[in-house]
Amino acid sequence: MIEYLIGVDGGGTGTRVAVGLPDGSLLAVGQAGPSALGQGVGQAWQHILQAISAAFASVRVEPPAWSACAMGAGLSGVSHRPWSEQFHAQNPGFARLVLDTDAHTMLLGAHGGRPGAMVAAGTGSVGEVLRPDGSRFQVSGWGFPVGDEGSGAWLGLRAMGLAQQALDQRGVLGPLAQRILERCGANREALQAWCAVARQFEYAQLARLVFDNAATDPVAEDLLAQAARALDAIALALDPAQGLPLAICGSIGEQLQPRLAPTTQARCVKPRQDATQGALHLIRAALEARP
Repeated sequence: MIEYLIGVDGGGTGTRVAVGLPDGSLLAVGQAGPSALGQGVGQAWQHILQAISAAFASVRVEPPAWSACAMGAGLSGVSHRPWSEQFHAQNPGFARLVLDTDAHTMLLGAHGGRPGAMVAAGTGSVGEVLRPDGSRFQVSGWGFPVGDEGSGAWLGLRAMGLAQQALDQRGVLGPLAQRILERCGANREALQAWCAVARQFEYAQLARLVFDNAATDPVAEDLLAQAARALDAIALALDPAQGLPLAICGSIGEQLQPRLAPTTQARCVKPRQDATQGALHLIRAALEARP
């Protein structure tokens, strides 16, 4: 007997869960540390269970036996089969466990489980569409540094390149380049040391400097225009006929939305729910298809 439905949104910076009841109502929410599978399946399970326990504690309900729960989870890294198989193998006893990408659960949440398109840009970027015939298609999401166009890490990486060019006098030392050098290193040795250890997260933190300096630095404004065009291209590839509603998600996507092309903005709708609610849609659909 399923007493609780668990929706999980797990990524590289944190885990959020929503606990629902079979009647469709929401009981509680909780959060914990990262559960991206690429950071370790054991850690993912640890943080997911912590987030679930926190959700039940927030409403002063004793956590049930996992056998009374069914879980839908959208996790970063689930497309890598060895990781997803290992995650299933370590299931601590949930009666039903359905995995999908964090992009898909975000899409389901954005449109309440109905057909539509979604472009998400935060640390990385990805687009996904659910068509009326039930088929799915994903664009971007190839990962840093080759893909994830228009994301925070993509902006930060390009801002760093401009700062390096300014430092060795191949480019203009404008406000954005100056801020990058102040933050990451004002000489060649210091800047190389920063870049030697920086990864996707660190580059994504530089995106804030691009937005902060856009009003006074044409170079920063041009970077944002490039990022917006990248998101426009993802949206168009998802739905060339431009007939489906489009949700723009993620912190960078929301900030770039005013810079999107008018044809893209005309399709935009406000996301109806978040990715944890999308994960609840995922598990409910699975239970309805095969109780």
